[in-house]
Amino acid sequence: MNLLNMTFRNVQRNFRVYTIYLFAMITGVMVHFTFSSLMYNQDILDVLNNKESFQTGVSIASVVIFLFIIFFILYANSFFMKQRKKEFGLYLLLGMKESQITRMVFVENLLIGSFSLVLGILLGGLLSKFFGMALMNLMQYDNVITLNFPYQAIGSTIILFLLLAIIASIQSFFMISRVQLVELFHAKEKMEKPIPSSFIMAALSLMLLATEFFLISRGKESSIWQDHLTFAMIAVTVGMIGGTYLFFRQFSGWLLQKIRQKHNFHEGNRVLWISSLRFQIRSNTLNLTFISLFSATIIFLIGFVSINYAVQFEAVGRNLPNDIAFQSLDKETNEKIDAKIKNSDHSIEYHKTLEALVGKPNTNMDLAFENPEYFSKDVFLFPEKAYNEIISLRGKQEEIHLEDMEAVTLSQGTDYPKPFPSDQLPRFKVNVNEDITLKLIEKKDYALLGWASDPVQSMILKPAVLIISDEAYQNLKSKAKTVHFEIYEIENEKQAESLSTDIHAIVTKKPDTYYSSFADVYSKQIEGSALMLFAAAFLAVIALFALASVLYFKQLREATEEQRQYSILRKIGTADRELKSVIRKQLLFVFFPPLVLGILHSWLILKYYILDSVQDFPQLTSMLWFIFAIYFVIYVLFYLSSANLYYKIANQKY
Repeated sequence: MNLLNMTFRNVQRNFRVYTIYLFAMITGVMVHFTFSSLMYNQDILDVLNNKESFQTGVSIASVVIFLFIIFFILYANSFFMKQRKKEFGLYLLLGMKESQITRMVFVENLLIGSFSLVLGILLGGLLSKFFGMALMNLMQYDNVITLNFPYQAIGSTIILFLLLAIIASIQSFFMISRVQLVELFHAKEKMEKPIPSSFIMAALSLMLLATEFFLISRGKESSIWQDHLTFAMIAVTVGMIGGTYLFFRQFSGWLLQKIRQKHNFHEGNRVLWISSLRFQIRSNTLNLTFISLFSATIIFLIGFVSINYAVQFEAVGRNLPNDIAFQSLDKETNEKIDAKIKNSDHSIEYHKTLEALVGKPNTNMDLAFENPEYFSKDVFLFPEKAYNEIISLRGKQEEIHLEDMEAVTLSQGTDYPKPFPSDQLPRFKVNVNEDITLKLIEKKDYALLGWASDPVQSMILKPAVLIISDEAYQNLKSKAKTVHFEIYEIENEKQAESLSTDIHAIVTKKPDTYYSSFADVYSKQIEGSALMLFAAAFLAVIALFALASVLYFKQLREATEEQRQYSILRKIGTADRELKSVIRKQLLFVFFPPLVLGILHSWLILKYYILDSVQDFPQLTSMLWFIFAIYFVIYVLFYLSSANLYYKIANQKY
């Protein structure tokens, strides 16, 4: 019998085990091809305004996703090989060389890989159309995406998975060569020893986790984080990693030991699943710790990019509240720009001209503006009347009323609006051909003019704006330098890139002239955040499959090792229903603690460091709970699938 015939016989005899490995391979090919084909899909590239950034972003994401696929498939291959150790031991006993077994495994990998490539690429092509439409929807484009199989994506997928077949074969060779013949025959009879648990260490795990939760819940504005940043970060890191590790290593063992010591321990099937778990803690500790922490990272990532995408639509409007705004030039140029807008496809909803005083700050800009490096060096002083008129046109109810030398600073981008106590008003000195001292009553997270923009560079710099009382403005106007700004609100501003490019070219003929356009930033921000969300969602799904597979294959291997014990239970009359109940309870203890801890870690960080900074978006909390629900459902499906297959393996004749 040659190696090829032996390979086919192996597949027929161990079809169930091969099916698990084949599923892992097909999933890997399908996911990689789906994502790679998007990078070369001409229907998508024709729509995008930033093709180079899109392809670069997809290329980076493809590398990260492929690394997860390697992890996923190599872990599946590890399970696959350990399930066949007894078979390989028989081959060695019959005189086969390790090199012959390795060649046989390589042929198997090629056959499985070839089938996986064909089926995975076909499924991936169908999915790429669906996900391409989803990506266009995220970017708010309504273009049709055709079914596409780019030859570049097919070529890269074939090369990468041939490489993966070689790596898997090398892994298989080392697994065969490092194990002695006697160990191969007894590989399924090894038993873990229960770890001695300590109440002190169990309590320490809860203390570390409680410390982490407490520090995170204080929020970044608390004195702990403001005054003791390094200490707080170290304490949270130790609490998160150390607390999670000890939770699984010590607390779970202590809890099982306490349950075992109860007088009713032998009632029902408790003795069966708890006894089994006590022997599995040692081998599962690192896996459960890793899964908890990495789950927290993945959930945080997808939560963060989802929030970023959700707020992006309104955030662009907050950063650039005017559809078109520019510093007034000469009368002829202003009229030329006005005529260009009127003759475009974007009718004018309103046009206002605002006058401001130009001043130079004599006080440190940090007092009035957060992150002053993003603001202009000069400050622009607007009267409260002009400000109230504009915000009324925008439909806002945030009018301000000032007296004497009171002022409000528009520090758009600050995390929290900051009204100053009436008895501690900061003094901000400005030179407007004479030195004046303004009393700051509030730092507002608002923009009157918005970022200066460029069709290519997007956002450039924010004008530093102060609102002063009408009385103070009139008193200073005759002495100070004035400047005027033209503000336009137009229809279909999201599609005004072409109009903006034309006006920008006219305005910037005079260097350092302020120009701002909503359309310059909107397409770039939405395309970028949509791609980030899409890539993160893809990465999260792959990572979840990889993490769940760690538990999945680990439990299936333990099911194989426990076939003898379950055979004895069946012989003494234990019903199938009882065995299923034992398996479900045992796996529940393994699958759900890392899920709960992962969600807790990520929720705390998202709640106190992201959501609290965007309090104007109450819908974000519901969106995060929706993400948690999806993650939970996928985990439940893995749990149910694992429990079902665990029973089938354990129920086989020993």
